[in-house]
Amino acid sequence: MKVLVAGATGAIGKQLVPKLVANGHAVVGMTRSEAKADEVRRLGAEPAIADALDPEQVAAAVAASEPEAIVHELTALSGDLDLRNLDRTFALTNRLRTEGTDHLLSAARAAGVERFLAQSFAGWPYARSGGPVKDEQAPLDNDPPASAREMLAAIRHLERAVTEATWTEGIVLRYGGFYGPGTSLAPGSEQFEAIRKRRYPVVGGGEGVTSFVHVEDAAEATVLALERARPGIYNIVDDDPAPVREWLPEVARQVGAKPPLRVPRWLGRLLAGEAATVMMTEVRGASNEKAKRELGWAPGRSSWRQGLAELTR
Repeated sequence: MKVLVAGATGAIGKQLVPKLVANGHAVVGMTRSEAKADEVRRLGAEPAIADALDPEQVAAAVAASEPEAIVHELTALSGDLDLRNLDRTFALTNRLRTEGTDHLLSAARAAGVERFLAQSFAGWPYARSGGPVKDEQAPLDNDPPASAREMLAAIRHLERAVTEATWTEGIVLRYGGFYGPGTSLAPGSEQFEAIRKRRYPVVGGGEGVTSFVHVEDAAEATVLALERARPGIYNIVDDDPAPVREWLPEVARQVGAKPPLRVPRWLGRLLAGEAATVMMTEVRGASNEKAKRELGWAPGRSSWRQGLAELTR
């Protein structure tokens, strides 16, 4: 299959492109910068240079590539994470999930693309009620913290646009929190260093549940989804959703840090804002049963415990 990967040089793109090539697919890697063309070639793909927020450039890149499938992995998550204002931190990613998605879908429709996969996120959207782990049918959060409303709206826009496209097979992959090479949770990363320096406390009871996935395992699931998935939404997470009070002290232990500080909810809200407090105390995890059943996928690291130990050895 001829596949265009938008975001080919991002954290998951770097893992995904070689796996697609190894499975016999002809890959075109779309990247915004001419300077990254050689990196795309090293991954095994042909480069296509286009700014995802420029509809004419996207249309030209897709038309020239003539792909049978598009995989949309566009994000812009580098830089400092401002938990007080996630919408400011994710402003460009929000545009890529709205405008960028629309441009890719428009170009894909004109080119007769048969399958369209897009990256979403399993770590925030689910409603903060009921059990701690949600499947793809669970309702989404209708009342997110004020500083995360644009982020959640952008996720909803992407998912709706892709799954409601009747002219192609639209598939949404809700990835868990990435860790591993090139991500924000890896040795030397900003997040690891914050944990090492005890700048990442457990807020309240730390009941908020996180679902993780190693970026390499996420790429493997994406290849399977391209080849096997029926249209719809799939959670791509490991087998071990865990509350913050459990995973954060374990990460601290693995990086050789003292246990994280613990602060009451009111102080967490004062210091880090409502969104960070909600993340620590209320968010729900995600179930991978559908992906395992329908894609025949099993994460190579069944738990973040195993995967982080591998990273920190």
